[in-house]
Amino acid sequence: MKHVSLASIEKAIKKVDNLDDDGLEKFSETCALSQEVLLGYVMSAAIEYNNEKLEGLLIYYFCLISECFNQEQIRTRAVTEDDIDQFEEPYFDMLDAYFENENDDVLEEFCDQPHLTQFMAMEISTEDDDGTTLDDETATQLFIVTLAMITLMNRAIEE
Repeated sequence: MKHVSLASIEKAIKKVDNLDDDGLEKFSETCALSQEVLLGYVMSAAIEYNNEKLEGLLIYYFCLISECFNQEQIRTRAVTEDDIDQFEEPYFDMLDAYFENENDDVLEEFCDQPHLTQFMAMEISTEDDDGTTLDDETATQLFIVTLAMITLMNRAIEE
């Protein structure tokens, strides 16, 4: 399985963070059209968690993670409802095991994208350039949802 490299993550950040509002809107539309089911699944988390702060973060990271795969030239097929249905129970079992002993290896093995997993762990636990940090609840929710997205995209890689 091909992994997203740190260099591709850095390139994706540079690209997404340097888009103006119009560019970001067009880019997010492109990302959404390529993974409509996945985006719907990801965005439903903000509603389920009843967390408005999560919504904007999820859109940003959806675009960023999609661009990470693009920068690495990893092609993915569209994630389907069946993919999500088959993924959910093992994912929640893995999360239970992780939160029981906080062993990062459990996350990395399940997701099979170690650099993206580590990147998201850093993103939720460090201050932004402007000094803001996420509250614990939002950080945990963001991590759980983006890890699911990374895993689903990883499982949809076209050989």
